[in-house]
Amino acid sequence: MKKNILFLLVICLVASCATKTKKPEQRSKLLKGFSTYYNTLFNAKDALNSEFTTRDKGHKDNFYAPYIPILTYEDQPLGSDLGQSEAFAENSMKMAEVVNRPSGRGASGPPGAPDGGTSGTGRPDGEQGKGATTLEIAEAKALKAINKYSVTRNGEEKNKTIFDAYMILAQARIYRGKSLEALDALNYVFTHMKDDKRIPLARIYQGLAYDKIKDYHRAHETFAKLKGDDINKSYQKLLSIYYAESLLDAGKKEEAAKELDDAFELNGNRKLKSRIAYLRGQVLENLGQNDKARESYTAAYKYANDFEFEVKSQIAIAKTFNGKGDYAGAKNYLEGISKKGTYGSRKNEFYYALGLMANKAGKKDEAQQFFRKSLFEKVSDPQIRGLAYYEIGKSYLEKNDYIGAGSYYDSALAVMTYEPSKILLKDQSEYIKKISKNYYLIKKNDSILSLARMDNTQKTDYFTKYIAKLKIKEEKEEQERRRAERSKGFDTGDYSANSIFANGSSSAFEDFGVTTKSFYFSNTGTVSKGTSTFKQVWGDRALSDNWRYSKKMASIEDMKNEALGVTSAPNPRRFEPAYYIEQIPTDQGKLSQLKKDRDTASLGLGIMYQNYFTNTPLATKTLYDLIEVKPEEKVMLQALYEIFAMNYEKNPQASERAKQILLTDYPYTSYAEFARNPKNQSFVKSTEEVENEYKRAYALFESEKFAESKDIIDQTIQKFPKDALVPKLYLLNAFNAGKSSGKEVMILQLEQIALNYAKTPEGIRAKEMLNYLKSDLSFQATDSKGNTIPQQTGNRPSQPNSPNGTGIPQMNEGKVQKLENADLQPQNMGAAPPSKANPSQPMQKDKKSSDNRPPSGKPPGIQ
Repeated sequence: MKKNILFLLVICLVASCATKTKKPEQRSKLLKGFSTYYNTLFNAKDALNSEFTTRDKGHKDNFYAPYIPILTYEDQPLGSDLGQSEAFAENSMKMAEVVNRPSGRGASGPPGAPDGGTSGTGRPDGEQGKGATTLEIAEAKALKAINKYSVTRNGEEKNKTIFDAYMILAQARIYRGKSLEALDALNYVFTHMKDDKRIPLARIYQGLAYDKIKDYHRAHETFAKLKGDDINKSYQKLLSIYYAESLLDAGKKEEAAKELDDAFELNGNRKLKSRIAYLRGQVLENLGQNDKARESYTAAYKYANDFEFEVKSQIAIAKTFNGKGDYAGAKNYLEGISKKGTYGSRKNEFYYALGLMANKAGKKDEAQQFFRKSLFEKVSDPQIRGLAYYEIGKSYLEKNDYIGAGSYYDSALAVMTYEPSKILLKDQSEYIKKISKNYYLIKKNDSILSLARMDNTQKTDYFTKYIAKLKIKEEKEEQERRRAERSKGFDTGDYSANSIFANGSSSAFEDFGVTTKSFYFSNTGTVSKGTSTFKQVWGDRALSDNWRYSKKMASIEDMKNEALGVTSAPNPRRFEPAYYIEQIPTDQGKLSQLKKDRDTASLGLGIMYQNYFTNTPLATKTLYDLIEVKPEEKVMLQALYEIFAMNYEKNPQASERAKQILLTDYPYTSYAEFARNPKNQSFVKSTEEVENEYKRAYALFESEKFAESKDIIDQTIQKFPKDALVPKLYLLNAFNAGKSSGKEVMILQLEQIALNYAKTPEGIRAKEMLNYLKSDLSFQATDSKGNTIPQQTGNRPSQPNSPNGTGIPQMNEGKVQKLENADLQPQNMGAAPPSKANPSQPMQKDKKSSDNRPPSGKPPGIQ
């Protein structure tokens, strides 16, 4: 044993005395990997983590935006009030420093390093004095690590820790909005570290950078390729999140929902699972899949680790209630939890959710009760308060009570916090005001005209009944006033000598503006003065919630009376029927003007129903009601045109009556021409049968058998409305009309062809012919039914200029003969259908304006 021990000691001694030489490059490589992390990279990671932690703590979800973000350190959604907090700014200032580019690496440095136009902080030159933000610090530290410790040989990075530096650099740049520079940094990794096992992580950030610059094709291509590769689970978690959100950014909702399913399964963190489930619910709800969305919201509630998230998940569950489930059970559940612990502070939100559920279950009255209960609870979320006002206003709108709806919409606008909702609601509120003006003008004028048609006995009976109701109302109001006066004088205060409310007490309330001291509301003079000042500033206000934002009127009923012209000021003669009868106009001119104003308002009301709220049935009914009262011709034509234009595609039965009136009573108007020939949406290629029919019609035209030619054309168009030869058939028909009925009728038909088929050769030719025809048109006036209107010039009677005695001028064939020969020959039938880029489209109307109505009895586009 002694020999063995001695031998081992000798060996150890020799080994310890021997010097092992190591190449300087190897020694540098090992030390640099160590120094990279512990000297500089640690600070870069710390700065980046500090930024994410600050963002996460300051994150405030906007549940009213279309989608919430999954990661809470991402940029905030639209409408969020998150700003840079004091803590964030303080932290940024503490960490601020200027990192100069180290010398010895050349002017350019490694790929991804800042160029000569920026300092080491990544901030433009000259801005260092402002203090670097946390992300700028992270970027600068990462660059410093790369500049100082990068070891590149034969185009390959030997210091593997540099990979982390480039990842920090890429992230910092992405979240600073410098995605293109982030891609430059990542390209260095793909070029010089292509064999690194962490390359999939770099690819994930590459896809994210592409997404940030809206290059969705490359982003999805990158993410999809990674999904097909075998990558570790931690990368899969991050990939599924970024891929799903990128699909959403590109509008691919169905694919995003599937990817969110994968993200939910991959991620085990409760907070992430909850947020993924909520986002998936939003996507499915947007796709109209409410049952699946409700399941997803339920999962979000199950995994929620945040009180706010729990409450908003419950509201989302209620919002997606399908109306067929256990409404009573869901109602009892929500009412129950709203009374428990901290949930009690959110009663207003739970009542709003209950109102949404009741609406879905068809219980409209119960829903309104819940919405009103929500208004009486303490506000926890102003947006919910605004939505409750909106739902109540919507119920008024459904009953055509526009002033009531407008009042609640105004209140909603005053408290809502989500800007896109406010913008939309503001538009609707403006539309309602316009509709209200017309609606109550119609009611008022109808009432006056109805009274004017009564005889004296009927008028007396009517106002006698009205006076009886008025007396009952005023008697009730007087009782209420006396009761209020008695309540005002009912005082339970302690006015003993020792009371602080006693007169002369040094601690009594000041009676502002009065020398004596007493309890403020015990002094009737001061109260009267305060009441007067309040009315000067605010006017008469109803005692109701949110009074500051309501109109300066006592109630919604008073607002309606104001719109109807009913004054609330008492008149000494208000109990005499004669007082009201005297105010009814008897002059026929005034009554005619009242009817004209009423008809014009009714026309505008029907148009607004369609343009503002796309309520086609109500718009159609309103306009047909207008037609029944026989308005003047201009209003009648406009109403008929509107009915036909809004119904002829989707509801032909509703438009048929209007079409027949136009064709029968007003056959020579542009409106009638539009009813005969509304715009086609698309064309198919021409068929042999249509070509043969065209040849027949053209042969009859050449033989001057214009009526027979017109019949063939009408039958062909009716049978083949989408054939490519339809524009050419209409053009031939215009020539038939010109030969048989005269230039004016031909011009009407050419105008319609130019309007409907502007992009076709026929439409272009129609415009050219219109220029010729209108330049030398000898006008003979006719009414809307085609009857000649004689014109006098001094004592000379007008001479008919039509050889057929119809009074319709014949066209000058000389100037159109050339165009006729060029355009109507059957061998020229090969005209291409309208371009796909500019197809003929059905008449479009601006949903937000009624200013595009046809001027002077002509549809839009006809000049």
